[in-house]
Amino acid sequence: MAGVTDTVFRRFIKNLGGCGLIMTEFTSADGMLRDSRVRGRYLHFYEDEHPISAQLFGSNPAVLAEAARLVEGLGFDLVDLNLGCPAKKVVKCNGGSGLLRDLPLIKTIFESVRTAVKIPFTVKFRAGWNDDEIVCVELARMAEDCGLGAVALHARTREQGYSGTARWEWIASVKQAVKIPVIGNGDIRAPEDACAMIAQTGCDAVMIGRSAPSNPWIFRQIEQYVKNQPSAISRQRSVSEPGPGAQGKPYDEPTESDRYQMIKTYFEMLLEEEMPGAEGKMKQFASWFTHGVPRGAALRKAIYEAKSGAEILASVEEFFEAKLQPVR
Repeated sequence: MAGVTDTVFRRFIKNLGGCGLIMTEFTSADGMLRDSRVRGRYLHFYEDEHPISAQLFGSNPAVLAEAARLVEGLGFDLVDLNLGCPAKKVVKCNGGSGLLRDLPLIKTIFESVRTAVKIPFTVKFRAGWNDDEIVCVELARMAEDCGLGAVALHARTREQGYSGTARWEWIASVKQAVKIPVIGNGDIRAPEDACAMIAQTGCDAVMIGRSAPSNPWIFRQIEQYVKNQPSAISRQRSVSEPGPGAQGKPYDEPTESDRYQMIKTYFEMLLEEEMPGAEGKMKQFASWFTHGVPRGAALRKAIYEAKSGAEILASVEEFFEAKLQPVR
């Protein structure tokens, strides 16, 4: 979620409700020790973001341990090690999923960081480098043995990237192998998916990444779904069950007015924070936030052509206020 989960987006998601734990963008341990500006950009947070976890990546045990100490000193509630990112520029530096081929080094990192801090230490990883090198169960057991508090599995390999289908059976295998909490990740696009993952794998929680920008309400919707249909987690979803967009769901679907307020609020937060590149981020998020909006292409065009943040916000207000005016 690099470039997405900054403090503005995290507080924005938190305010919409339903999200129990938020996490920073993944941050280079080497970078944050070398340059204080990295800490200011990636590790700045507000009190209303608790509980919050700082996600680090790197391959040097001593550097990661020192970075974790710094994270603890900054007041984070947890520190997390990213062993999941498949990006080539990260992997070539032996970070993210690049470490999945070196379990002895991962063990040293686990031991170094665990010794360095008192706050909970967790890890997110992929199932393995490819289908011939699946290490998720072994890695989870290692994390438990080294004193980590929880593990999160994105049920794809590094070779898959974000293609294909997440293999939830790998999450089930990890859950059966360890006693510490297991968090499932991959292909949760609707509340029904979250409940289906828990039902099929027995995992203790779900983690959502890419679906959050396109549907920021998903955390609240899951909360509503579980509250209104408590039996949903105890049964597996059938392929014939209505998917996203079906009527009569036990959770709220956003109205056009909701979507307008959501976009307007997020863009106003960006401008108030005076974040560098706020206009670029507004344009980046426009394609996600206007997904499914009738005539949304016209709004996206106006946003992309705008020259300032104020102009972008004015385009949003003009577009939605025209749509929401009562017909006379």
